[in-house]
Amino acid sequence: MHMGAHLPPSSQGAGGTPTTTAVPGDLGGGVTGAQSQDGLQAGLKNRHLSMIAIGGVIGAGLFVGSGAGIAAAGPGILLSYALTGLLVVLVMRMLGEMAAASPTSGSFSAYADRALGRWAGFTIGWLYWFFWSVVLAVEATAAASILTGWVPAVPQWAWALLVMIVLTGTNLISVGSFGEFEFWFAGIKVVAIVVFIVVGALAIFGLPPGDAPVGTENLTGHGGFLPHGPGAILSGMLLVVFSFMGSEIVTLAASEAPNPVQAVRKAVNSVIWRIALFYLGSIAVIVTLLPWNAKAVEKSPYVAVLESLDIPYAGTVMDVVVLTAVLSCLNSGLYTASRMAFSLGQRGDAPKSFATVNKGGVPAVAIWASVTFGFVATIFSYTSKDTIFQFLLNSSGAVALFVWLVICFSQLRMRRTIERETPERLTVRMWLYPWLTYATIALIVFVIGYMFYNPDGRQQMVLSVVAAVVVLAVGLVLDRRRPRTAVADGADAPGAGV
Repeated sequence: MHMGAHLPPSSQGAGGTPTTTAVPGDLGGGVTGAQSQDGLQAGLKNRHLSMIAIGGVIGAGLFVGSGAGIAAAGPGILLSYALTGLLVVLVMRMLGEMAAASPTSGSFSAYADRALGRWAGFTIGWLYWFFWSVVLAVEATAAASILTGWVPAVPQWAWALLVMIVLTGTNLISVGSFGEFEFWFAGIKVVAIVVFIVVGALAIFGLPPGDAPVGTENLTGHGGFLPHGPGAILSGMLLVVFSFMGSEIVTLAASEAPNPVQAVRKAVNSVIWRIALFYLGSIAVIVTLLPWNAKAVEKSPYVAVLESLDIPYAGTVMDVVVLTAVLSCLNSGLYTASRMAFSLGQRGDAPKSFATVNKGGVPAVAIWASVTFGFVATIFSYTSKDTIFQFLLNSSGAVALFVWLVICFSQLRMRRTIERETPERLTVRMWLYPWLTYATIALIVFVIGYMFYNPDGRQQMVLSVVAAVVVLAVGLVLDRRRPRTAVADGADAPGAGV
């Protein structure tokens, strides 16, 4: 989660100057660097953005959750990952087109506001914030579980609290401290995946000398490449689609970089090889080296591969990597939720205090609001795991699909306006516009329909739709009562007033 989402003249969300009042009593200060036009500190370095872009697609779900996908689809899970990866590549291309033309901390929520209407920006912005706030609880609990295994004397809830406090502190100090932590977290994930693929590839081809090549026995044996039939490809997609959430984070973070347009362009152009290498490459190693139906693969596929190769301390090594992935997701999740809340505050769709920044140039109130919800959700993960917490998980589960759909419709409308008003801003272009955009919409709608049809995905989809309808209803009511802010009007922003 992905873990997996900003910049020049129109980076004020959509025009206008936001409040940049320092919030008393907050951590921060002493951070130098230019201020972005939406009031945030431009404190992310190019290496931060590069690593966020590269590591943003590698979430804890890849290391742990991929086992369930392999069990559901067999070796055919490669097709599930390939189709979902293609979907992400197309959506990121559309988002990159809009972000490079008109960067803003609100990303797709701000674009939906301009292109589709205030109701769309409000709804998808709050749903996205809700998703990442719930993710905070999921990742804090996962990190605490690993740490308790290492130090049983400390209760699990205490570890969860400690992890949340530490990463909240890094986010509050400055965006640079967030970027530095994410740089090293993402770096460890990237190195781990690359080493895993290299070691696995050597084993597949019979290296070192003396080992017999593996061949295709595990890909075609044990029931064939599609042991559960072609329909399992779609079932596999339902299990892996949410592990790609987080690819869009770099378009949010880019507004706090010195050269946001360049950062967006590089991230969008590299998304194809990132997905191909990290997801398809590592999963291909797993299903080639081991039988897909082995119990160890379903439980922890990466550990299973390392243990089969007699790598010492394989379980401990992967625990470290998974913990790093979890902390990375928690760190970036808090960052993402707070920046979305900041953007909503700028547009008058959240309390005005959300749009204030402290002396360190970070939206402290938005951070505290996000982490508070995360704390509450974490408490529910211990006290009401099978009721309230399960409801939170299910009702936020399909948000990724809603976000991607909104990005598609926003790009359809914004592209026409940008071409008419500021064509020089189209430094990133969606391929085969508008036909490939239509095809992407059709594929997302098909996946949503299949979730309603599939018993395993139905509850998640129904509850997510209910959550979306409730947020939309609240937005429509508030829209009638609340005046629109200057930032939201965005008369000077490309795509405004479409």
